[in-house]
Amino acid sequence: MCRTIAELDAQLTGCRACPRLVAWREQVAHEKRAAFRDENYWGKPVPGFGPDDARVLIVGLAPAAHGGNRTGRMFTGDRTGDVLIACMYAAGLANQPTSTNTGDGLRLINSRFTAPVHCAPPDNKPTPTERDTCRHWLRTELDLLSPTLRSIVVLGGWGWQALLPTLAESGWAIPKPKPHFTHAAHYELTPALPGRSPLHLFGSYHPSQQNTFTGRLTPAMLEAVLRAAATAAGVG
Repeated sequence: MCRTIAELDAQLTGCRACPRLVAWREQVAHEKRAAFRDENYWGKPVPGFGPDDARVLIVGLAPAAHGGNRTGRMFTGDRTGDVLIACMYAAGLANQPTSTNTGDGLRLINSRFTAPVHCAPPDNKPTPTERDTCRHWLRTELDLLSPTLRSIVVLGGWGWQALLPTLAESGWAIPKPKPHFTHAAHYELTPALPGRSPLHLFGSYHPSQQNTFTGRLTPAMLEAVLRAAATAAGVG
């Protein structure tokens, strides 16, 4: 049982529960992308990032093969991270607009980011079994953050579907029918366990290149969701 976020992050990085993901993340770290051939890849599960008293949680999908799996920090060193961190900075949730490596000085303000799956998956597609195997890490993270957590922003429909049962296990009531994912969706979840507070759940399209290059998601759209989540959490 992890008693702190630091303990959780340390234990998580040693996980080898999913053979396919272990093989893939290590293969990528060995073969590398040509542009990063001189770098030492992280090649392990990537923990969440941000303070242990965060009021806003950003939930993605999984680390990118040459982003988080390379740098050891989610949303770092790839174009998805470029978009997200710039928007978090604009919304007052980060101290700088860039996220390039773990020594770049990035600090999240009243916020943290994480994912339902902590290893880079082939084709960015974890299997349902891998998602479920990894769920206990997210459940523990929610438990540890619960004293201060007031808003969650989920990036993409896959993360939304993965998060809902975890929220139910972690002490929040999920309405019936289940909250439907759309961009700018907003639901308020009521506590189902003592010690939990009402939780604002927001949805946003994922800031992947597929969405940002086509204009399906613009920085202004993502920034608006992040600002709404920060306001709902009493930040700023």
